[in-house]
Order: sequence, then structure tokens, then C-alpha cells
Amino acid sequence: MKVLVVGGTGALGGHAALHLAAQGHDVTITGRGTGAPEGTLLTTLGFMQGDYVAGDFTPDRLEGFDWVVFAAGNDPRHVPQGEDFGAWLHKANHVALPAFFAAAREAGVARAVQLGSFYPQAAPELVAGNVYIQSRLAACEGARAEGAPGFDVVSVNAPFMVGTVPGLPSAIFGPYVQWAKGNIPIPFFAPTGGTNFMSFRSLSEAIEGALLRGEPGAAYLVGDENLTFQQYFQLFFDAVGSDVVLEARDEELPLLPDIAIPQGRGNTISYEPDAGETALLGYRRGDVAAAVAEIAKQFG
Repeated sequence: MKVLVVGGTGALGGHAALHLAAQGHDVTITGRGTGAPEGTLLTTLGFMQGDYVAGDFTPDRLEGFDWVVFAAGNDPRHVPQGEDFGAWLHKANHVALPAFFAAAREAGVARAVQLGSFYPQAAPELVAGNVYIQSRLAACEGARAEGAPGFDVVSVNAPFMVGTVPGLPSAIFGPYVQWAKGNIPIPFFAPTGGTNFMSFRSLSEAIEGALLRGEPGAAYLVGDENLTFQQYFQLFFDAVGSDVVLEARDEELPLLPDIAIPQGRGNTISYEPDAGETALLGYRRGDVAAAVAEIAKQFG
């Protein structure tokens, strides 16, 4: 199939793009810059420049693609400096994202996967008080609302993600590895609480499964392992060969600030993905430690 991965220059979109290309699909990635990141295999794929928030992906540009993977939803990291937080997320996720799917439908795309967040399904009690989570719910619902006969839209909603694209820098995982090696002067502890974690590899398999077998209009809550933050960060120390045993503290960790824990430090989001949906999408489980080992190897 001819596949367009929107946000394919980033980590999750890039991993999915390379995975789909490895299965024999003709993959093009999009990004706001001028090309794929140098030093990665993403440079071997087709590239289309554009910003969905600016409305760059008109039907004529999307014509000819069989499938679309949308991995470019905005989160707090994407809000431009000086912009109103809530207004920007509304523009990006409530308005521009569904408009992209409408353009894909008009272009004749047959199937599309919207990569979303797990919070609205795994912790619906958080929706009312969190503008970001509200925008993610609006994106999930808005994308699927654009589905129609001949244009199937499926959402895949993922938890905390763990993994790497070879050659692609990471502002998150690079520091984690250097901290575990003792190269960043931050005390060795993890905040209390926890969540569900999933590897990039498992997610890419789920995205492929959704393209192939997903029920039109479905929103799949995917995930893998429920871990405390102490258990999660301990994986990084173990992967670099450190003998440090982390303690859990009710204290903010600079590498995982409280703003990145919507349920609140000390609280846990825990769930078991539906077994039938996991089998339908065909993604592996128990892959988080292996993903951390790959991260340690790349950034160590």
C-alpha cells in the first residue's frame, strides 16, 4: 500500500513509518522541516513538507495515498512560546486535526489511523479538569467522525511510550540514560505513583494491525505493562549496569516533572488491554525492558 505517515519525522511516527516500510509498503513521511532527520533510515523514505495545523495538507496533496497514519497530534510540548495554551490545543486538536481527516476522505484515502492518548479511556475522570486531555478526546472523536463508507478511520490510543529510532536524538531518553550512568547531578529516586507503559515496537505493530484489521470507527486502548515509576526508572539503571537501587519519594523528579503526570504524583493509572483487541491488532506484550535496553545501548 502507499502510506502517508503524518508526523513521521518524530519518534513514534518515525518508528511506525520504518516498521510499515519493512513490511513492504511504500511509505512517505511528513514534517514541518525541510526533510527527514539526517543519520536515520527515515531519509530512505519519501518526504512531504507540511504542517497540518496550518492547513497545508489539502486533498490534492493527499490524493494517491491508500492509507494514512496520523502521528502528529499536539501536546504541551508543541504549544509555541507566547501562545495561549488552551487556545492552541483547541486550534490544533479540536479543529485542524478533524479537518485533516476530512481532506483525506475527499482525497480518496481508504483507511486512516489516528494515534491518540490513553487518558480519555484509561482515566476518564481526568477529562473534566484537564484542557490537554480534553483536546486529545476531541481529536479522537473528531477524526473518527470524519469516517464514511470507503474511508475507514480507527484510533489507537497509547500510554507512556518507551523506545528509540536508531540515529534519532531524544530529549527524554538520552538524559534518562546519562542520569542512570551518574552523569547528571540529580539524586537517585523516582516519584511515587505509576502508569501503563508500552514500547515503540508494540505500538507500531498495533498501528499496522489497525490499518489491516481495525473496525471502522473503533477507538482501541492499547498498552503493555503497569509499572510504578520506581520500577520504570530502575530499568534504566539496570540496563546501564548500575548497582543503584532507586527509592520512591513523594517528590518531584526534574526528569519527569509533575506537569507530565496528569493523574498527580503518587497516583497510578493501571489497566489491562482487552485481550481480544490485542489479538486483533497483533502486537507483542512484555516488551518494555527490551525497549529500555535498546535505549541504553543507543544513548549510553
